[in-house]
Amino acid sequence: MISSSDESDAEPIQMEERKMKSRKRTRNPQDYAQNIRKLKRNSGEEYETKNSKHIAPICATLRQVRTLAATNNFLLAINACLITNICYITAYYLQQCPRDEQYINECLRDSGNKLVHYLRQGIPELEMYEIEPVDIDEIGISLGSGPDGYRALFRNIQAFGVSNLTITNVRSDLESLQFQLTCEIPRIKVRAQYRSSGVLILVKASGAGEYWGEYEGVKSKMYFKAAPHEGPDGRTYLTTEQVKMDFNVKDIQMGVDNIANGNSVIQAALNLFINSNAQELLKEMKPALRTKLTLVMRNFMDRLFARIPLEEWINLD
Repeated sequence: MISSSDESDAEPIQMEERKMKSRKRTRNPQDYAQNIRKLKRNSGEEYETKNSKHIAPICATLRQVRTLAATNNFLLAINACLITNICYITAYYLQQCPRDEQYINECLRDSGNKLVHYLRQGIPELEMYEIEPVDIDEIGISLGSGPDGYRALFRNIQAFGVSNLTITNVRSDLESLQFQLTCEIPRIKVRAQYRSSGVLILVKASGAGEYWGEYEGVKSKMYFKAAPHEGPDGRTYLTTEQVKMDFNVKDIQMGVDNIANGNSVIQAALNLFINSNAQELLKEMKPALRTKLTLVMRNFMDRLFARIPLEEWINLD
């Protein structure tokens, strides 16, 4: 089980254990093969990747362009690119992370937040233009048993505000491609159509109408395991093998409007019950909602991974 430094009431998610290979530590880290490759790559020298791929040296001008860009002299860097016509084009919506175990989690967190920022505006290069609202087909709840037990079915659910999430913590295992993310969302607004039947607080609550909800202080944890495969361009792409998630909500306000038969007594009774028992209702809805959200997240991640190779997320050299 992996734990997060962020406090959250969401259920902890188990991460599959992997046997760690013992590794004898030696002195002189400058002599490690990985560090030698990194030093040569950063200085533009000729080197070989860990997969024995030969990388030719780059010219001094390109090294100067990299140096200018690294020191935020972007105008000079652009001029140098135009003059020499040699520039590496990197994804503006991501931050490539090193494999260094000391920094990888913080870097992936920052890179994820950068990606979320651009996704809010849409990223044409990824064919992702609008990521909201988040659509869920339907969710049902049951309270009580017997012929008078209350039943409600929510359909055409739309959630707004999910893209305002912030990734606060990342745990990763690059060898097994397992990741756990902790996220916070300030507020989510939900709209849906509902139909209910049965008795609620001594009132026959059969009817239909519009459901609304405002969920504040949402915290979630998501775990996923991915599998790599080589794409037609020779680069590595991921596909999710397993996705789990859990969440909790600090404050909830919700209710129903425009009941079909116009019965104000039923509407008042429903709204009184809903707002007096919001957390309990969420608890009843949670298993179905978690299943639906997990499927939505898995489909969304697979779309991203199909368009962004692993090499753009993480420096594999």
